[in-house]
Amino acid sequence: MSHKHAIILLGFIILGAVSGVLYGWYFGAQAQSIAWLGSLFLNALKMTIIPLIIASIISGIGSLGDIRNLGRIGGFTVLYYTITTGIAVFIGLLVVNWIQPGKGIQLGDPSIPEHILAKQDTGIADIMLSLISPNLVQSASNTQLLPLIVFAILFAMALTTLGKKSEPVFAVFEGVNEAMMKLVIWIMHLAPIGIFALIAARLGNAGGGEQFMAEIRAVGLHVVTVLTGLAIHFVVLFLILVFIANRGVDYLLGMSRALITAFGTASSSATLPMTMECARENNVDPKAVKFVLPLGATINMDGTALYEAAAVLFIAQAYGIDLTMGQQTIVFITATLAAIGAAGIPEAGLVTMVIVLSAVGLPLEGIGLLLAVDWFLDRFRTAVNVWGDSVGATVIDRLIKQ
Repeated sequence: MSHKHAIILLGFIILGAVSGVLYGWYFGAQAQSIAWLGSLFLNALKMTIIPLIIASIISGIGSLGDIRNLGRIGGFTVLYYTITTGIAVFIGLLVVNWIQPGKGIQLGDPSIPEHILAKQDTGIADIMLSLISPNLVQSASNTQLLPLIVFAILFAMALTTLGKKSEPVFAVFEGVNEAMMKLVIWIMHLAPIGIFALIAARLGNAGGGEQFMAEIRAVGLHVVTVLTGLAIHFVVLFLILVFIANRGVDYLLGMSRALITAFGTASSSATLPMTMECARENNVDPKAVKFVLPLGATINMDGTALYEAAAVLFIAQAYGIDLTMGQQTIVFITATLAAIGAAGIPEAGLVTMVIVLSAVGLPLEGIGLLLAVDWFLDRFRTAVNVWGDSVGATVIDRLIKQ
């Protein structure tokens, strides 16, 4: 996509997002009638995820040449994502201890959706088991990306041991990858309408602007705390971009289509095809795009990790429970690990929060306090997740070239 074309599309996407907010705000429940347009756009993006991830990782590893290069890029990627996720959790804990959003709050409806309650026995062992799937077709149908990524890496590593026999196989996956990226460019033209419908329908589902503001006021300090933490982490990631990757505002503007799509879809997995296309347009090395971004969309959840840490302490404060430094350290470790195991899907933060709450013995009913505004905060933390992935791709690109 040409630079001029990309700028025009970005303008329409921003217009779509703003229009969606206004339409959902003033028309309320009526806005739900256009939800199908958002679903159509979301489904079109999701349609490309599985073939794109498998083709990009296999062709990416094939382009590395010496298999030892995989260990280098893989090691840098996992280390970077672990460090930035840890920084995000630390920021979340600092901000929530500073603002104290849960002090004196009125406990509301304690009801929790069944799909979240079903996860209360989930532990670290379950996260480790999720790395390997006995049924890849089932994993693909459920958009469980981590076992597919593990399989694609192992399959590509096996191919590299076959010498010349592997060349036509790698060529096929390279062709599939290029075709999928072309398909993503076509789908991107639906983004303005799709994002408009997704945002308008979700606001409409919340009852329109007045009802939404009433929900915000009920847990207002919690919203302020999370948004403050996410803003600080966004700036931290930008500083990493400037000082390590030697990129700046140009890269941020280049990734803005992906960031607005992340806000509209509330899914880093659904946004992945657009993230990869924007990174390619911003001259990030294809090796980093094909390997780092798919892995990041699955294990790098900076925004989710920060949200979980802040929300868990908010719940503790609301129940009048003071967590010790040791317990907050457990929250730090568990939130970091749980975020790495979270799927890039809407409400993943609520599901993995169950693990963190259980680790420090807090009541799961506290999640009920957050449900009214979770969908709103989910959009911001997803945008931060995608920004973290995007910065990671160009940082790893810089490191592997040194």
